[in-house]
Amino acid sequence: MSLLRPRDVLDHVHDITPEFLAARGLRGLLLDLDNTLIPYGSYEDRADVMRWAAELRRLGIRLYLLSNATGRRARFWVEKLGFEGVGMAGKPNPRAFRRALDSLGLPARQVGMVGDQLFTDVLGGNLTGMHTILVRPLAVNALPHTRMTRKLERAVLRRYGHDWKA
Repeated sequence: MSLLRPRDVLDHVHDITPEFLAARGLRGLLLDLDNTLIPYGSYEDRADVMRWAAELRRLGIRLYLLSNATGRRARFWVEKLGFEGVGMAGKPNPRAFRRALDSLGLPARQVGMVGDQLFTDVLGGNLTGMHTILVRPLAVNALPHTRMTRKLERAVLRRYGHDWKA
């Protein structure tokens, strides 16, 4: 499998249900923040995401926020969401993913990495042996490097049969 190929491609984190996780043998999720759970830069409450996360946790799914956002921003959302996590993680460095796995207490094969970017979330998850889940970005990011990266992502995704206008 290519290191940039996600195992699953979904429209939204809400598509990750207990049945979806059980079918794949997943007991935990590492979750990206910006444009995966929350629109980039937003601090607005997302009751839908909080309910989704709370329901998964109630059913015994372990969750961990693994974000390259600032530590301050990640701490804000960790408090709101009610589970552990870090900012400035340094994705796609596998060390960041291994630390998160240690915190969850689960082997990589039982954890899904959920994110909106191939070159950080999917690459790091695949390098660590996790089940990678790519979700459609929630918002268009205006940062120049992200716009360039999105063009490369679209080319890679087309190669795997996905034609997103991300």
